[in-house]
Amino acid sequence: MRIAITRERREYERRVACSPDTIRKFKGLGFDVVVEAGAGNGAAMCDEDFAAAGADIAADAAAALANADIVLKVQRPLLAGEGSLDEMALIKQGAIVIGMLGGWQHKDQIAAYVRARVTAFSLEMLPRITRAQSMDVLSSQSNLAGYKAVLDGAAEFGRAFPMMMTAAGTIAPARVIVLGAGVAGLQAIATARRLGAVVTAYDVRPAVKEQVESLGGKFLDVDEGAPADAETAGGYAKEMGEDYRKKQEAALRESLKKQDIAICTALIPGRPAPELISAEMVAEMKQGSVIVDLAVEQGGNCPLSEYGKVVEKHGVRIVGHANVPSRLAVDATAMYAKNLLNFVTLLADGERGAMEIDWTDEIVQGCLLTRDGAPVQRDRENVPPAPAGRQPAAKREAA
Repeated sequence: MRIAITRERREYERRVACSPDTIRKFKGLGFDVVVEAGAGNGAAMCDEDFAAAGADIAADAAAALANADIVLKVQRPLLAGEGSLDEMALIKQGAIVIGMLGGWQHKDQIAAYVRARVTAFSLEMLPRITRAQSMDVLSSQSNLAGYKAVLDGAAEFGRAFPMMMTAAGTIAPARVIVLGAGVAGLQAIATARRLGAVVTAYDVRPAVKEQVESLGGKFLDVDEGAPADAETAGGYAKEMGEDYRKKQEAALRESLKKQDIAICTALIPGRPAPELISAEMVAEMKQGSVIVDLAVEQGGNCPLSEYGKVVEKHGVRIVGHANVPSRLAVDATAMYAKNLLNFVTLLADGERGAMEIDWTDEIVQGCLLTRDGAPVQRDRENVPPAPAGRQPAAKREAA
């Protein structure tokens, strides 16, 4: 069977869906691998590296995708009218497409997979179980995003992070608040602490307090009487009442007045990002403060953030970089490619170099979008279709 990897053509994307190491592993499983020329340039991986690992190098996307049985992507394939190339038109009927296809956000694209009769797997939808951890693309990419968010915040901040005692006087440490203590948030806490900042963190789930404190952060308690079980079996926050929401808003408003940098990491699968920092709160923050909004691609945790831009509002710098993991493309590619390898290995018969999919496997069922020319219907806990407008702020980040 033939695996194809093409150059990613969506805006702000520098990652690629393979690495020389994963190509060697695919070859070991009995697959042929073809990579489009230049596909790895944005991640500092050249065609010679892929060829040395055993891949064939195709001149363009059409040549790479011709007769491919499995197509590995970072982002969903381009459709007609989305760019200079209709990638879906080049994928043969019956092929398997695997990537971060945005199964929650881009339901309209499912129709294109149905028309092409492809079997599509959207890896963001993997169930949150132990057996799927090595395939968890949200965690691997969020880890890097949390790290990079702190560095982006430091780059915009007009002061140093650590306390410095000099002959000219003492420089106080920067004060950082991290909103959301999932994978991205915990990495942001650890990174800010390593840089010498005083860190506070907030999450709707009281259970993460111990994790925050183990990294040297202070946990912001909104309501000591809140239920300890604020999380569903799927790992997402339960809806909190209006009383809690008001307490959350008051606590964050007071805390933000004292902070220098706010790192926003709150994302909800299939829904707009929750608003955590209102425009009024921004106006009350200290001059020269910085907000880094990792949720900007889903509307932002702050309504003043702008996708792909760094703006200044009320004397506060608001960072809304697009596709933050791609800003660390080398490491992000290496981790994502390994996630893909582990997922394909689950589906493959390594002795025959063929796919032998167990359609009853909960991992397979969890991220399967289409099969045999039909959409796959399922009920997923806490993940209804995305409504218009923002959600209440009392939510946790997805990763």
